[in-house]
Amino acid sequence: MARIIWTVPALQELDEIADYISLDNPKAAKNLVREAFKRIDHLADHPKSGKPLKEFEVSVYREIVMPPCRIFYRLADEIVYIIHVIRQEQLLHIDILKSR
Repeated sequence: MARIIWTVPALQELDEIADYISLDNPKAAKNLVREAFKRIDHLADHPKSGKPLKEFEVSVYREIVMPPCRIFYRLADEIVYIIHVIRQEQLLHIDILKSR
């Protein structure tokens, strides 16, 4: 079983997305956060269940696509690091992934 570690920036990014959604629909924002944690908790038993990044042919990073978000992570020594959360329409910048 893999251990899950959320980076502070990833938690802040998820929180910012939820805050924005809650302006119009607080219930949807709460459901988004709940579903995100549920999907990430699933990685403890299935750490490779996320898909490889479509932007790169070879990468140590994987993602969980959960509209309206993409949640990026990497697996190292039985630890799943949740490193970046963006809205689907945003462009992914590899430098951000590498810096975390």
